[in-house]
Amino acid sequence: MDHSLRFASPQTSRPMAFNMRLLAQHELGGYGGLGEGMALQQAPDGRRILWLAHESAPKNFTGVDVTDPRRPEVVVQTELPHARVRSNSLDVSGHLMAVAYQVNAVGLKPAGFDLYDISRPEAPRLISHFDASGPRSRGVHALWFVDGEFVHMASGADDFVPHDPRDDQCYRIIDVRNPFRPVEAGRWWMPGVRVGDEAPPPDRLPAPFDAGMRAHNTNVYPQRPDRAYVAYLDGGSFILDISDKSRPKVVAHWRNSPPAHGFTHTVLPLFERGLMVVSDESIKDGAADWPKLVWILDMHYEQRPLPLSTLPLPDPQVFSRRGGRYGSHNLHENLPGPTSWRSEEIVVGTFFNGGVRAFDIRNPYQPREIAYFVPSSPPLSPAGAIQLNDVYVDERQLVYTVDRFSGGLYILEMTP
Repeated sequence: MDHSLRFASPQTSRPMAFNMRLLAQHELGGYGGLGEGMALQQAPDGRRILWLAHESAPKNFTGVDVTDPRRPEVVVQTELPHARVRSNSLDVSGHLMAVAYQVNAVGLKPAGFDLYDISRPEAPRLISHFDASGPRSRGVHALWFVDGEFVHMASGADDFVPHDPRDDQCYRIIDVRNPFRPVEAGRWWMPGVRVGDEAPPPDRLPAPFDAGMRAHNTNVYPQRPDRAYVAYLDGGSFILDISDKSRPKVVAHWRNSPPAHGFTHTVLPLFERGLMVVSDESIKDGAADWPKLVWILDMHYEQRPLPLSTLPLPDPQVFSRRGGRYGSHNLHENLPGPTSWRSEEIVVGTFFNGGVRAFDIRNPYQPREIAYFVPSSPPLSPAGAIQLNDVYVDERQLVYTVDRFSGGLYILEMTP
């Protein structure tokens, strides 16, 4: 069967909602396949511009005016230089935007990130490019840029040689205080994954679950600028001391795989409560890698994270046959900017065909679901179902979420 031509079945053609209401959907001119980069800018003229990274070529990034959330309008949409590169991730600080570039084969370019001046959203102006290409590098998969000074990223490098090609992206810190001349300030990798390490190569998951031990999200918050919260896929989650950015050091390591199936994606600290939220991404269709969950950990003793619970998800039998992936993925990350909602009691995440879901974790031992929205299957989606990929919640508690293949942008209002 040609899955690229499969239409939605009756069970996926109707949306499901609880305490979330759809305000608007925008298919972005037919280019509704979006990645893991979402950032909301308050433009100099007062408009609110939502910046979105695309999952794959031909589009690079799109800017959407969401000043009126019921009437979103595309203000700019840019092209990638060729079909073998993707701009899966972006972030905004003030009126600077960093955009990641990852190629689908080592040695290709552009592989790295661009810095743009977006003070005029309709005309983003390229300031500089940081080159992370090389004979063993695919470039940058995900980046974090919230302080206007440093880009934290999961990236290959021309001089980084892994034992296994699946381990090709380490944690790199790039100084962009001079945005015209980015320079590397430091890097760190899981001991044993690099050729020349004294530590032995780490134990791997069995096939077909071995997806690599490489950096993914690399979050650094103003509450603890000396800490990086790094998800390292099958290597688990790390807390790093980056008080000396040239020499990051491990403070804590929590790894649940095996027996879990790996792919730790996001590490979200809740500083006031001494908690940490960790998501493991589903990467197999039909929930073949279930369980892929979101974990709540106690962090009062930073060096020894203690798992307390997982977010309660619907039985995989409900969603595994709907099409595409089902399981956890991205979280709203409590970004520090003025347009981001921050909560230490509510966690919002995307779960592919399980939609976008919100959870009350005031009792961290017994989280409870308080809202969800599962859109109907977008027309011509190759998955045959929605595949919600990322989520951003603004300071008004409006929820922005995107489909991985064709549905584009959904703007929701939480109503509990």
